[in-house]
Amino acid sequence: MLQKGFKWLVLAGFAALMAWGMWGLPDRGDLDAPMNEKTTITGGPTPAAHYIEKAYKEAKTPNIVTVVLGDYRSIDTLGEVVVVFTAGLILIVLLTNRRKVHDIDGGEQ
Repeated sequence: MLQKGFKWLVLAGFAALMAWGMWGLPDRGDLDAPMNEKTTITGGPTPAAHYIEKAYKEAKTPNIVTVVLGDYRSIDTLGEVVVVFTAGLILIVLLTNRRKVHDIDGGEQ
């Protein structure tokens, strides 16, 4: 019974932490939110403004999402693909090893 109460306490604490974290976020669609600014505090352009203004000129691709993922963040995207591929390989290895152990034991457990 104590473990069940502890789990609910942890869950309530996590929910409270998430609510506290969301408290300071700007309203959805707020045009005065910092993410909608065209310049940073230091006066330089924000990455979003740079991507929107120069995506077609630099990559000659009309789809801005393709430009951001394929050109500007290509190394990051490659890293994500490597992580997913590695996880898939590990899953295949684990599943094939389990089948072999099951066959060696005679199928009864």
